Amino acid sequence: MVNKIKLPTRLYFTGVPGSKWSGIAQLLENTGLFNITDRTPEREYNHNQYSGHKGAYFGTGMEFEADFTCTDQAWSDPTKGTMIVKSHEWANQLDMLTEHIHESEDWIMLILRSTNESHLWWYEAGGFDITYPNYDYYKNTMYSKIAEQNDNIRNYVSNANHIEWEYFTNDWVYKNFGIEIMPCPKFKDIRVVLIKV
Repeated sequence: MVNKIKLPTRLYFTGVPGSKWSGIAQLLENTGLFNITDRTPEREYNHNQYSGHKGAYFGTGMEFEADFTCTDQAWSDPTKGTMIVKSHEWANQLDMLTEHIHESEDWIMLILRSTNESHLWWYEAGGFDITYPNYDYYKNTMYSKIAEQNDNIRNYVSNANHIEWEYFTNDWVYKNFGIEIMPCPKFKDIRVVLIKV
């Protein structure tokens, strides 16, 4: 299938710990249109039936800081498709990040899942035993940080013009990215927003 939508160089991707954002990112990356040259054995976490973590994550105490001015260093070849730049902390920088994408023509994708469900899921998927990325920054404050980041994401969308929450479905992916994910899992408790220039 030929993709007729011009994808950006970078897709800044955020959701709280436990929002299943990593699984959604991997569904997109596995279509072949996204750059996965940031994947190395050291940047991988697997946990039983869960999708786990693959590729670089950005944030406090992690391999790379959440600094959108210097993200490409995580990829061995930044020219091989759209880079999904993953950080929970983009949720705290959405206004600045929006200004940045107006200059760079990159996109932002937000994932929203309830604080309680996200918190429970994060622990079920390994909690502080997760080996990558490093979650030391969240020690003793995981629930409050999930709540804060979710509030930031919700407030950003409610204050923005012309963007609305939708469900992550194959139709949504095709409409926004021009690609199909077959089969597309049902994420009944997760909503998404894509912000383009």
